[in-house]
Amino acid sequence: MAKATDIRPGSTGTSAAERNRSAAETEEIRTALVARRDELQAEYDQALSEITELQRERLADSAGDDQADTGTKTFEREQEITLANNLLERITQVERAIDRLGSGNYGWCERCGTQIPVERLAAFPSATLCVSCKQLEERR
Repeated sequence: MAKATDIRPGSTGTSAAERNRSAAETEEIRTALVARRDELQAEYDQALSEITELQRERLADSAGDDQADTGTKTFEREQEITLANNLLERITQVERAIDRLGSGNYGWCERCGTQIPVERLAAFPSATLCVSCKQLEERR
């Protein structure tokens, strides 16, 4: 993954070479984020398809189920729905990162305004908080 730019969005005093490099890096990041969003969307679509198919199978096979079987099927369905919802949340995070990239705010902490370390963005490209702010959020 490309590194975040070293210049705060909207700042002045950058050379043409720095702006060009930033534009190239921005496009590289955008391409990676769009690819990740598309991967997650494909996983989500597959998960929905599987949930739908399993629901059909369960309806056909549910005759004669006892309470334990019904409970197991309900638990499995809820797990599948939770996994699909998690995928949807990840898609939303990546789309938000793409929006932030377009507005020039990608790579900057939403809470304190400091630059998010390149290593954090490489590990979690849709990060919106620096490590310190994320730790504070998780303590709450």
